[in-house]
Amino acid sequence: MHKATATAFRQDKRARILDAAVKVFAGRGFHSATVAEIARVAGVADGTIYLYFKSKDDLLLRLFDEKMTDLLAQLRAALAEEKSAPARLRRFIQLHLSLVERNPDLAAVLIVELRQSAQFIKAADRAKLAAYVDLIAEVVRAGQETGELSAAISPATVKRAVFGALDELALGWLLSGRRTSLKKTAAEVAEWLVRGLLPAQNGGRS
Repeated sequence: MHKATATAFRQDKRARILDAAVKVFAGRGFHSATVAEIARVAGVADGTIYLYFKSKDDLLLRLFDEKMTDLLAQLRAALAEEKSAPARLRRFIQLHLSLVERNPDLAAVLIVELRQSAQFIKAADRAKLAAYVDLIAEVVRAGQETGELSAAISPATVKRAVFGALDELALGWLLSGRRTSLKKTAAEVAEWLVRGLLPAQNGGRS
């Protein structure tokens, strides 16, 4: 097999395993899921998974790492399209919840299942999550420098409060059977969350 073709074949198989892991982890839960089931859904032999991943925990961590890398790139590109700090914050909130609504299985893995992984809780891979949340603080700091956002607020506090609110909304949506529209929720939440961060002289308007 040609070297480039062999590499593409390996990458495709690895991607199939990751996609299968998302479905199985979301459907059965991380602890109940088995490597054999993931292999069956991916259409590969059980042993093949161990050519790419050390264990089920490693598979979950690598899945998180790659998906968060993709999400970070998407988010940075989207925020770069906005002209003001309030608009970038609204875009962050709306994009975060729209990604959850469009990819509920992946969201279930990233939001619910990872919390049950002892390895993830102590792993350096949490740096990717920190970078994602830090985007909020970056937007706030930039907005303070331009006078678009209140100088009295703490970027570190805002990033945790905003992300915590979004995380709880997404978790509630996943656990309640996905009955409501997260898009509608995002528009509402973005409006009043951002309004509270504006300078007092703006009278609550951006």
